[in-house]
Amino acid sequence: MSLENPDDAESPLVSIVVPCHNEEDNLALLYERMRDVLDGQGLSWEMVCVNDGSKDSTLAKLIAMQQMDPRVRVFDLSRNFGKEAAMTAGLDQARGSVTIPIDADLQDPPELIPALIAKWREGYEVVNAVREARDGESWVKRSTAHLFYRIINGLSDIEIPRDTGDFRLLSRPALEALRQMPERRRFMKGMFVWVGFRTATVTYRRAGRHAGRTSWNYWRLWNFALEGITSFSQVPLRLASYLGLITAFLSMLYGSFLIVRTIFFGNQVSGYPSIMVAVLFLGGIQLMALGVIGEYVGRIYEETKSRPLYLIRQSWSDPAG
Repeated sequence: MSLENPDDAESPLVSIVVPCHNEEDNLALLYERMRDVLDGQGLSWEMVCVNDGSKDSTLAKLIAMQQMDPRVRVFDLSRNFGKEAAMTAGLDQARGSVTIPIDADLQDPPELIPALIAKWREGYEVVNAVREARDGESWVKRSTAHLFYRIINGLSDIEIPRDTGDFRLLSRPALEALRQMPERRRFMKGMFVWVGFRTATVTYRRAGRHAGRTSWNYWRLWNFALEGITSFSQVPLRLASYLGLITAFLSMLYGSFLIVRTIFFGNQVSGYPSIMVAVLFLGGIQLMALGVIGEYVGRIYEETKSRPLYLIRQSWSDPAG
């Protein structure tokens, strides 16, 4: 396999994509470890950093890094668009033969990159980095993550690799295929898998966050899980339909029972509590079904507006970029 991009002799071999949101305390060490690993392997590389509306000195530190090393390219979004959009912005700017998204918090080790590239040289077009252990995370978060992957794989038509985040290698053909997916409500873990291509796996132990606090609280994680399920599965819509059919069937059976009982035993006035229970139960089912439908309709509405996924306010890059 060629070690350079055949379409552009000046393009680097490796593009590292780093979405950044309030990561001022992690950037220096991330750059140093990335530089030591890639230079130590004799690889040509670039580091595509996307500032996603940070409120600290993240942007200033990124600019300082770019002025010190032109292989660092900085793109500042006009506001906080979210991690999925920031990652997409970085992937759109990547020029390498292979592209590797990585978080700035150093939970995913840059030292694993040579192993990913080794698999690519064997002929694989996508190489997933699978977490065999997750340090620094509570048992609640580990358990919910474990449950999420199993639920979404049970509902989706594609098999999303378990315990696999955004840290992976994408060959140029896989990246170009990913760029053809224009949706704005993006669940990147599913999109990485949907494009297909020959895939290999490398396992590693995920470290705890180096510095700072994550912005992913449980509410945001819940919404992220809903995003993944509704992006790659229509099962919730079917379940709402099945629940309605089952409820209607049970209602018909109960109605038949009341008719038979009235014929043989006369009309017995039912109690008020049983009526309220039935009304509230049916009302709850209807509202739940409407909520499921609303989730999908809302996503259709977002897509029809066709707004840009992100806006770049300013960029700092080498002349070739």
